[in-house]
Amino acid sequence: MSAPSPSRRGAARHSELFDALVELLLTEGFAHLTLDDLAARLRCSKRTLYALAGSKEQLVRAAVVHFFEQATSRVEAAVAARTDPEQRLAAYLRAVADELAAASPRFMDDLAAFPPAAEVYARNTEAAARRVGELIGEGVDAGVFRAVPVSFAAEVITVTMVAIQQRRIATATGLGDAEAYEALASLLLNGLTRPAPAAHPQDEGQVGSA
Repeated sequence: MSAPSPSRRGAARHSELFDALVELLLTEGFAHLTLDDLAARLRCSKRTLYALAGSKEQLVRAAVVHFFEQATSRVEAAVAARTDPEQRLAAYLRAVADELAAASPRFMDDLAAFPPAAEVYARNTEAAARRVGELIGEGVDAGVFRAVPVSFAAEVITVTMVAIQQRRIATATGLGDAEAYEALASLLLNGLTRPAPAAHPQDEGQVGSA
């Protein structure tokens, strides 16, 4: 087999570096870190970082984009592994919660305070809300969920997700973003799922019968 081309090796190195950068930022935040700090922590040169982006601000935004792209792929893989509409909706929301669980409160605060990165989070939140609306629609069409107005449910979910993204839920409740998505999943599934049919008396047996 021939060795990978320099361009492929370079692309793989960039992806590995972004993965390491994302892990660092998720753990520690980024507002307090300089390019020198990042280069030292990632064990690379500032020149290497400048090859990825022209400034710290651009680098942070690119890392946030990378994080959400990778997270979206994993979330959709979790959904694709299920066929039941209820399980698909639960898998989506809980996979989102799992992805956000890796983010420290400091990262989330820095993200909210940095407009270029906050815009990326907002855009992904809007896409996630649309996806949840689609999954609810699947469940309603299949008769698994109550016949709720899907457009109304999608609007309520969008408002809630945006409030999570903008840190209003964290401020009002103390819940982190991952915890808020777990609570949203529980609330949605309990509210949407059709109740089990009531048992008929003849199905329950007769108490005291001979």
